[in-house]
Amino acid sequence: MSGSSESRCIRLEVISGKNLQVPSWRTPAGIYVPINVDSQRRWKSAIGVLSSEESVMWGDTVTLSSDTSPELSVEIRASYEADRMLGSGEVIGKLKMSWDELLNHGDEPFDLSFPPVRGVHPSLTLKAAVVQACDDQDGGLPDSTDCEIIRRTDAGHAQCVEYVLSETVSHLNAAVEHFQFVLDQCPTSHPDHAAALTNLAWARLEGYIQNDLQEIDTTTSLFRDALALRPQRHPDNPLSLYNLSRALNWRHEKKNTAADIREAAQLYHELLPLCPEGTYLRSIARGENGVDYVIDEYINLPTDASDEGICLGRVILELCPIGHSRRPRALDNLSRAFLSRFTQSGNIGDVDECIQFGREAVSLCPEGHTDRDGYLNNLAESLGCYRFGHQGNPNDLDEGISLHEEALRLCPVGHSSHDVSLDNLGSALVIRFNERGARDDITRAISLLREALTLCPPGHPTHDTTLHKLATALKIRYDKLDVSEDLNEAIDLFRKCHQVKGLDNPGRHGTLLNLSSALSSRFTDTRKNEDVEEAIDLCQESLEALSSLHPDRYFSHMWLQNAYLSRYRVQLNPADLSLAVENFRLASRHPTQGFKERIIEAYDWIIVAEEHGHGSALEAYSTFFELLDAHLATRSSIIARREAASAFRGAQSLPVDAASCAIDCDNLRHAVELVEQGRGQQWSLASRLKTPVEDLESANPTLAHDYLELSKCVSNAAQSSATTPDRAADDRAATEYRRLTRQWEAAVVEIRNIQGFSRFLLPPAYEDLQAAARHGPVIILIASEYSCDAIIVTTSGDPHHVPLSSISLVDLDNLKERFTGAIRNASRMNPMEPRNDLMVLLRIVWNEIMLPIVNVLENVLKVQRRSRIWLCPTAAFTSIPLHAANPFLTKPDRSKEQCLEDLYICSYTPTLSALVRSRQTMKKRVDPSFVAIGQGQPGAGKGKALLAVDSELELVRKLVPATASRTTISGDAATRAGALDALEANTWVHLACHGKQDSEQPYHSHFVMRDEHLTLLDIMERDIPHAEFAFLSACHTAVGDEETPDEVVHLAAGLQFSGFKSVVGTLWEVDDSVAKHVVEAFYKYMFHLKEEGVMDCTKAAWALNCATHSVKTKVPLEQRMVFVHIGV
Repeated sequence: MSGSSESRCIRLEVISGKNLQVPSWRTPAGIYVPINVDSQRRWKSAIGVLSSEESVMWGDTVTLSSDTSPELSVEIRASYEADRMLGSGEVIGKLKMSWDELLNHGDEPFDLSFPPVRGVHPSLTLKAAVVQACDDQDGGLPDSTDCEIIRRTDAGHAQCVEYVLSETVSHLNAAVEHFQFVLDQCPTSHPDHAAALTNLAWARLEGYIQNDLQEIDTTTSLFRDALALRPQRHPDNPLSLYNLSRALNWRHEKKNTAADIREAAQLYHELLPLCPEGTYLRSIARGENGVDYVIDEYINLPTDASDEGICLGRVILELCPIGHSRRPRALDNLSRAFLSRFTQSGNIGDVDECIQFGREAVSLCPEGHTDRDGYLNNLAESLGCYRFGHQGNPNDLDEGISLHEEALRLCPVGHSSHDVSLDNLGSALVIRFNERGARDDITRAISLLREALTLCPPGHPTHDTTLHKLATALKIRYDKLDVSEDLNEAIDLFRKCHQVKGLDNPGRHGTLLNLSSALSSRFTDTRKNEDVEEAIDLCQESLEALSSLHPDRYFSHMWLQNAYLSRYRVQLNPADLSLAVENFRLASRHPTQGFKERIIEAYDWIIVAEEHGHGSALEAYSTFFELLDAHLATRSSIIARREAASAFRGAQSLPVDAASCAIDCDNLRHAVELVEQGRGQQWSLASRLKTPVEDLESANPTLAHDYLELSKCVSNAAQSSATTPDRAADDRAATEYRRLTRQWEAAVVEIRNIQGFSRFLLPPAYEDLQAAARHGPVIILIASEYSCDAIIVTTSGDPHHVPLSSISLVDLDNLKERFTGAIRNASRMNPMEPRNDLMVLLRIVWNEIMLPIVNVLENVLKVQRRSRIWLCPTAAFTSIPLHAANPFLTKPDRSKEQCLEDLYICSYTPTLSALVRSRQTMKKRVDPSFVAIGQGQPGAGKGKALLAVDSELELVRKLVPATASRTTISGDAATRAGALDALEANTWVHLACHGKQDSEQPYHSHFVMRDEHLTLLDIMERDIPHAEFAFLSACHTAVGDEETPDEVVHLAAGLQFSGFKSVVGTLWEVDDSVAKHVVEAFYKYMFHLKEEGVMDCTKAAWALNCATHSVKTKVPLEQRMVFVHIGV
């Protein structure tokens, strides 16, 4: 095309650019294209965001006139401001061309290549066409006031490029001089002040990086001042964040200042969300000199367990999203920080988070990953040492050992971490031996630790740690197995360890305490006074070294009481016993130590106080129950709570021992409170989420609503946390349960601050428990190794003590065994044969147990005959049919002496609280509905066929008032789900089927249905608020659990807990063909013709009493006394 002198209007579209490298390497805010037609006319594109591929998309269009100049200049420039520009930026490329060259490509886009920058040609994609008219889109020159600022700024950029390319200091000095001039001309109030600060700071930083400038603090201050002028949402805020981060990184690189790397991490955390994916700024910030450098350097810093350090650890983790190569290290680093804080504070939430992050780190490092063994060891230690030590969950210990075993396999002989894995596995096996006593564990542990010690000679960084662990293992083997040579070796090793560790060593107090323990043990053997004196001094020294809330102060007090007690047992100085008790008190109440350790200490305190007749025994019992209650509350499921309770071997008898102790102190009210608190923990913890809040709703409706909602959340979390094979999922569920529980507990504290609610959900005081005796006295029967007693609770006044001095716990255990044999023999006898063995035993029950109680009821309390009484048996008493006590004597007039059931209407209650709770819910009554559920054909392997079940169900149906809704479920319809639905939908239930008490796990006790078992746990997890009465015509429905301090976990108690106010259950196997007579008589009395249509569950005890009397000629003794009434 010719005619360049013609005036034409040309529309030029700047489409995109690529290979846009900045000569100075400086990170730009963006790239723009200026087009100069002559000295008067200049057009600029928008500032485009540079992509990670060093390209820009513009799509800007301008219409230019060719009449004033035969050629035009096209440039590519980097702008260091996204908002208002200072100067023209840095030149990337520049070309002059004629208009004809521009129009040579027709209407098609074309690429315009520029001279190379660092060996790569930048280019623009343009499109040009002639149009009819020109727009006035020319840009003007800035006014002369700013010309010098702009010129000096551009000159500074040019000198920076020369400095980077030539590394000549004179260019750096010139750049700094230009930028300093500009800054001087742009004071704080000037709109370009921030840009001027940034340019000067950048030039200075380049000189610092190249070691041509030594001072860096001024540079970081300049960047910091610029950032302050560019707050959030300012277009240049992201670039200012990056510039300051980069300066801090370089200062850390040269000066190793930890504060710089911490601040840089925070800045990058703030920056990255502001940088969209695919942008150059994000790619450079994410690169090895940006975020990745910060992550690596931060992880190499010492573990920071402060709140700020953990917060920053979370920031570092967020900088490592899923898929990032450094995420496992960031997880492990944060995990170790939480563990460190846990060791200082004892907060279980910290070790939960530690384990959660540790699990993820391990999951991201499959077999073959170089760091897997280290992450396995860290996770294993968190589980098997720290959380197990705090919570006592055996699954944590076993999993920890399994992980240590895997780590050791990954670190065979010759591996750099072989000694660490030997050491860790050995320590975990010592813990398991201490818990379970398996000799193989301690033998292997000591072997592993000795091998580890050979790999860690004196001077090795872990020599003292391994020495300490081996000494601990030897001391524990001495304690458990009395291997005499172990003790002296342990003392020698502890002394060596003590010598190695300096005064500032954080683990020094542990060595002091273990050496103290070993010396106390040797004193017990040798009675050398210097040993025990040194032991006491060492404990005192450890206390001085620890802060008041350090978790390990617990161990200082524990070993101090051990030393004082050792000396007392030898020298019998009462002051030593008092000092031992004071340290028992301080250890068991130390708030930052885990419940498990403190419960063990409280138990030992009880044993010592009882053994030596110390006056603190009652306090020790109360402390034990409070700690156990708090410990069990951390378990999310009912079964987990029972397992946690049963882990404390020897504690089963503590509720009755506590009551016996209180009786001995003549404190009967406290005896009642202690036996209730100790025996009722399983039910109390389960029922606290179902506590009625009508009074609270009147006092504070909002708080009542919040409390109920939180109770639902905790209950749902508990039900969703059933143990699964996925341990990580278990951990998450348990952690969430504990988080919700903390919120729930905070709500409870708030409620207790309201006037009149100070004892909300606290263990009931005696005055509260007296409500159980509103309709008749409650007799608590206490069977302790120290004494056997009865306490009669009445509706007013103090309780009454009835010593059962003619019978002991050994006698009761013997009586229980004799009853079992007599009942077994009776089941094989002809129905008409006399049950002489049973009669002998029931006469003993009358003479030795019930007669002293009846004497007080009749002569002291003046309880009228045929009144109701409630029996609340404990321990061995729970397995003896107290209600059937009978003198079996004939008077001179040939009439029979009256038995207990002739004198009174007997009921049982598992606890006083259960009876109070049932009475409270009696207020909410609805129209009665009755369901009879029977399963006489349970299926193969589930028990023999019960041929009389169907006829029993039909009999019951006929006897139930026609005014009630009546349903029968049997045969194929009597399934687990069908039975559960029926329990929820009806107020009265009759169950005729096999019942089985599970002695290993009482919550798995069950009724046998057609498909699956209907377990006690199934029933307890249902809320049945309108339920009233249940008749359990099944075997073993009211037999308790002997493994925990709460011996009342059985099917009948479970139904009462779920809402049934009145329950008839059975103590042993029922003959369904014979028991049908009792069932028929019971319902005839229950629904008397004179009271047609009336269904009153409070009549059940009277009806059962009458029924068993009326069938004496039809039903043998053992099948009459098998039925018991529980509840209102």
